[in-house]
Amino acid sequence: MRRGLLGTVVVNIVTWALVVVIAFPLVWMVLTSIKPQSELFRIPPQFLPDHVTFEHYMILLRETPFLRYFRNSMILATSTTALVIVVGALGAYSLVRFRYRGRETLAGLVLFTYLLPSVVLLIPLYLMMVKIGLANSLPSLVIAYTTFSLPYALWLLRSFMAGIPEDLESAALVDGASRIGAFVDVILPQALPGIISTALFTFILAWNEYLYALVLVNSDQVRPLTTGVMNMLITAFNIDWSLLMAASVMMSIPLIIIFAFLQSYLTRGFGAGGVKG
Repeated sequence: MRRGLLGTVVVNIVTWALVVVIAFPLVWMVLTSIKPQSELFRIPPQFLPDHVTFEHYMILLRETPFLRYFRNSMILATSTTALVIVVGALGAYSLVRFRYRGRETLAGLVLFTYLLPSVVLLIPLYLMMVKIGLANSLPSLVIAYTTFSLPYALWLLRSFMAGIPEDLESAALVDGASRIGAFVDVILPQALPGIISTALFTFILAWNEYLYALVLVNSDQVRPLTTGVMNMLITAFNIDWSLLMAASVMMSIPLIIIFAFLQSYLTRGFGAGGVKG
């Protein structure tokens, strides 16, 4: 009994120590964003600010193109997520419910494509975008992000749909539903946790991606947050740490809100997605 209690205490201490270590940079980021410039480089460093100021946020929103970058990132992440979910759900349904030659080979190729480093596709995608006239635009980034988000979405949603009893769909078809009607009314509700977890993964990937945005987009009008903030606040001679921390906090807010509301779906999605594949 005593050993069990001691083990629980040790596990809790280790767990909370890891939480503190992981969360410390995030807390320091928030505190730095509300410190006056004069307190940033004190020696020794001061954890809590003597004076709290939101001046850096005001400058970021009023005197920089941050809101334009924010809008571009929101359009980019939302469009990519919608496209990946629509194509991924239909493709996964095809791999699970229809019988045709090469189906398993196609599923294996999808997984193989996901395992490839995304940087391998960078130059071919850039040349393709230039050739079709989409270079330096948000649609080019949507297409690029879809290329390496879609294989994961197909594989995860395929696992979910394979775990849905085929009898439910057969009953709907017997009752007079069309194939697409059965898909919308029966399959999609059952696969909702997987769809939401896949959507979250895709949104986060598109929101945080840097390399493709750096290569495919040069115009300041269509830059997303990742490259826009780096280009705006980090130069060869100076880094505006106050504005950079304020921008980092603002960039994190949408993801925090999404996780706060959809956390249960995310954990259910990743847990149930590995049941059958």
